[in-house]
Amino acid sequence: MFDYQSLKNILFKLDPEKAHMLAEFAMRLGNFAPSLLNPIASRCVVTDERLSQEIFEVKFLNPVGIAAGFDKNASMIRALCALGFGYIEYGTVTPKPQSGNAKPRLFRHIKEKSLQNAMGFNNNGSAKIAKRAGALYPFVIPLGANIGKNKATPQEKAIDDYIYLTKTLAPVCDYLVVNISSPNTPNLRDLQNESFIKELFSQCSTLTNKPILLKIAPDITPKNAVSLCSAAIESGANGIIATNTTIDYSLVENPKDVGGISGEVLCEKSFKLFNAIAKEFFKTTILISAGGISTPKEAYKRLKAGASLVQIYTSFIYEGPKIANNINRGILELMDKDGFHTINDVIGADRN
Repeated sequence: MFDYQSLKNILFKLDPEKAHMLAEFAMRLGNFAPSLLNPIASRCVVTDERLSQEIFEVKFLNPVGIAAGFDKNASMIRALCALGFGYIEYGTVTPKPQSGNAKPRLFRHIKEKSLQNAMGFNNNGSAKIAKRAGALYPFVIPLGANIGKNKATPQEKAIDDYIYLTKTLAPVCDYLVVNISSPNTPNLRDLQNESFIKELFSQCSTLTNKPILLKIAPDITPKNAVSLCSAAIESGANGIIATNTTIDYSLVENPKDVGGISGEVLCEKSFKLFNAIAKEFFKTTILISAGGISTPKEAYKRLKAGASLVQIYTSFIYEGPKIANNINRGILELMDKDGFHTINDVIGADRN
């Protein structure tokens, strides 16, 4: 395609958020001339039935998705699909538009191949995003909608935001993700308690037939994580995503004092929590692993531990547009080495 490392050297001289906006502008061009994406798709999309599986009654062509936070406004769906991702999770979407936290709010930790963000759910709001996603949905690959409350919404009314978002976005996605684990909205993580989770999933699960998943933070103990996931599943959750960003600032050399950290430094912490959850809930519900995944080997490890799907974000920034292609091809090589015929043979192989 092109030398991404050379392009990265230029992009990394820009403020991280400005670089992201530039990338978004380039990707949005595909919305106006989709045919321009065909040469990209021919080089990036891995078409191999061994990687495909049906989840939530929808076909996933491969297990590598782009996590929420990259395409906040569902404006880059076509381009991300052309880059070979098996599914796209847009958002986080809030009921009303909001500008997010004060800038600067996105920082690179280049040495650690990590990011620190304090964005604060900046997005166009549910009405515009639902209209934009609705113009494409149903799409050629599955779409997930990640939902969160507005910053101005008081805690006691938080559930109203999630109910509204479930009603608004369920028609324009294949699954929904409840985000109460971002560290960038004040007190949001306080909603990670059994009482709120039970009430939320009990109500939202009656509003749609679309699957609703819970995304959890990596900064809770495995015991608490299992309890929260159990409460969610018993109340109607259809899956768990582990994990969001971390506020363990000891992981990087020169941390900022705001926001959550993602990237390679999160890898071990995220896997440890995911593995504890998978030990309890593999075969009980759908599990998706996110956090620090940057290589085929790590993605394969998460699949063998019980993840049906994996998500990346920060490694996309550091490794470039062929990351999904590289991981998928690497998974196929590892499958051949281990004698697995399909992705379903891989998933949970270490749990048996």
